[in-house]
Amino acid sequence: MPEEDYGRSKLEAERALQSELAGSVLDWCILRLPLVYGPGNPGNMARLLQLIGTGVPLPLGAIRNRRSLVFVDNLVDAILTVVRYPAAIRSTYMVSDGSDFTTPELVTALAAATGRTVRLVGVPIALLKLIGRLGDLASRFLRIDSGIDSYSVGRLVGSLQVNSSRFRGFFSWHPPVDVKLALARTCSALRHDVGEP
Repeated sequence: MPEEDYGRSKLEAERALQSELAGSVLDWCILRLPLVYGPGNPGNMARLLQLIGTGVPLPLGAIRNRRSLVFVDNLVDAILTVVRYPAAIRSTYMVSDGSDFTTPELVTALAAATGRTVRLVGVPIALLKLIGRLGDLASRFLRIDSGIDSYSVGRLVGSLQVNSSRFRGFFSWHPPVDVKLALARTCSALRHDVGEP
């Protein structure tokens, strides 16, 4: 049940594809994905890694969300699994690494992957959302891009959990790269991208 235009447009595209191929000899498979991460990953994961590198306490300790992720190499392996499947599929599946994180757990895992420690401070979520709205206003009226806005805060405090057990069972699939190694590879590449040793 998507709540944003982006999600609704993706659902409409899925339905249009299914309708177009109904009764056709062509096979199809739709993979629904959570956040895809890996080397070259832009966005919040890169920002979190930069914040961890500053050593400044982060106001994320009170967040109790759950977010599913999929490492790009695992996603490629899942796609190849679908392409190589010898029989008809014609279904929609969720794909993830199978490990869900709260934002504090993800920050702690990123810090561990880079050999750093991080201090998390419990700031109320309502205050974080207010800071995001203030960032929106600063961007709109003062033309100041602080990198903090409602969208970014929403991604940090919101949940997006998917259950990939149906995909795993149907295709007998297991992610080839475990989460700890996937995060280490991602962090190594992100640190290289920003010129860290």
